[in-house]
Amino acid sequence: MRIMTGLLLLVATISQVFAEEVEVITSHALTVRGEPKYPKGFKHWDYVNPDAPKAGTVTFGTLGTFDNFNRYASRGSSAAGIEDAIFDSLLIGNSEEAEAVYGLVAEEITYAADNSWIIYKINPKARFQDGEPIEASDVVFTFNKFMEQGVSQFRKTYEGVTAEAVGKLQAKFTFPDPKRRSLITMGSLPILAEHYWKDIDFSEPVTDKVPLGSGPFKVKDYEMGKFIEYELDENYWAKDHPTKIGKNNFKIQRYDYYLDETVMLEAFKKGEFDFRTESVAKDWETQYVGDNFDKGYIIKEEVPHEIPSGMPAFIFNVQKPIFKDRKVRMGLSMLFDFEWSNKNLFYSSYTRPFSYFQNTEYMATGLPEGQELEILKKYKGKIPDEVFNEEFEVFKTDGSGNIRSQLRSALKLFKEAGWGLKDGKLVSNETGEQMSFEIIIYRSSLERVLIPYKNNLEKAGINFDIKTLDTSRWINRLRERDFDMISRGFDYGTYPPGSLKIAWHSDYIDSTWNLAGPMDPVIDEIVLEIEKVQQDKDLLLAYGKAFDRIALWNHYIIPQWYISKHRIAYWDKFSRPPLPPRYDLGFDTWWYDAEKAKKLPRRNAPN
Repeated sequence: MRIMTGLLLLVATISQVFAEEVEVITSHALTVRGEPKYPKGFKHWDYVNPDAPKAGTVTFGTLGTFDNFNRYASRGSSAAGIEDAIFDSLLIGNSEEAEAVYGLVAEEITYAADNSWIIYKINPKARFQDGEPIEASDVVFTFNKFMEQGVSQFRKTYEGVTAEAVGKLQAKFTFPDPKRRSLITMGSLPILAEHYWKDIDFSEPVTDKVPLGSGPFKVKDYEMGKFIEYELDENYWAKDHPTKIGKNNFKIQRYDYYLDETVMLEAFKKGEFDFRTESVAKDWETQYVGDNFDKGYIIKEEVPHEIPSGMPAFIFNVQKPIFKDRKVRMGLSMLFDFEWSNKNLFYSSYTRPFSYFQNTEYMATGLPEGQELEILKKYKGKIPDEVFNEEFEVFKTDGSGNIRSQLRSALKLFKEAGWGLKDGKLVSNETGEQMSFEIIIYRSSLERVLIPYKNNLEKAGINFDIKTLDTSRWINRLRERDFDMISRGFDYGTYPPGSLKIAWHSDYIDSTWNLAGPMDPVIDEIVLEIEKVQQDKDLLLAYGKAFDRIALWNHYIIPQWYISKHRIAYWDKFSRPPLPPRYDLGFDTWWYDAEKAKKLPRRNAPN
């Protein structure tokens, strides 16, 4: 009977191979297109110091609070840094390639050339932090846990995908709608230990104990909402892995929480934490001064970078009736005076973005042509007419603060949308109610930028409220889609990703990633096409520009500002490789320098 069963299985397998005739590829890495930079057997990333010492402490300051350890819970705020500290994934990227991932927990990848399935071969050395081996069953369990108890966008994204263990160390995923991007994103999942998580509700906050992970750090100490401290795990299974050599160089990483931005900055200047990046131009120009700077204890530095800026923006929730009409959104955009703000608030240090793919080849500049134009023609009459005959430009002022011209243009648009001035208030012709909306923010430093905008809106008879919330309340409002406007960014990297649909498709309207919330059949169709053409650079370029142009002319946002350099300050007790990686500052490659630390005041030096 066993022989007969074996023969039947062999015949079935041979039949399947001849029926499919699909090329099977085995590799150490995956790319969206092209070849990976690093060959099989590479020693380490080029941008690290492989001999960096593992020593010392680094302390960061972070704004807000935290109330649990589960980064993937559907509510609550998780501890800073916990995902990268305690979880490993099957595949891992680097900071100089935008479209490549390499094996970590998975030492080898075998997949069909048509992307219909992939097998991740688990590294037999891979271990959870309790010493138990990571096995294929844990990978399958992880996927099912995310599908059953994870956020809704995960279930929608991977609907129809199946996972199975093929032996002890091989996990196979089968995709009903094959895409190379799916192979890569599937490999980015944190691997959960089935023996730990099986009886825990993954959707709920974890507050009573730190979850079991497989990453480079363990939680050493914490006080909920106040601080969390991670200690480098000396038994970390991947400490000599080529993707980890030269990284995770601090024995202790600590995050201290602050409720006020000003207090946090002063704490840094006193030496209560070690490193910070600055996003507020005024503070950068005026607050990074004092004895500790003069004596060289604190280094203030600007590091140029090539990172695509994306689109930082004030985002309209177009599900709100007030923002349904594009003309209203256009009028509100006209009244934001960036030029005045840049000169008077930002020390003229910023540039304004005009694309969702700013500083990449996918920006929709000029007028559409070629493949992009052919795509857009299919939607003529369903998209703004300007798409075909006007190059998109953000609204500009002369920077003087006099916005009479913009005010007249905005009021004209409001009138066309059914709003009119009455007793100094802009009211609906239908209901008689004043135009009124609110922005929710969690950084008080943004208030000084919004107040001039509020003043301009008041000139048009519009009531605009600025509500500053703590981070937990802000996150909850975001999850519940309980907002009129927020300040956030669209950051897609070097090319339009397949995951664009999560941020724009109407099926994901309940996702925390779908911020603007349009329910537009044209945008739905285009983002699905973008997902399909990831490996065809010419078509991706055409569809990416088409999406950019349509989204821009729909005015779902008010573009903000960006800067092409890192503004960093740090206590001078670190060393680092000579050049940062292309797409990141690379702080995870820095290390504690004991000789430098000896020169600092006592509170900063000992480690």
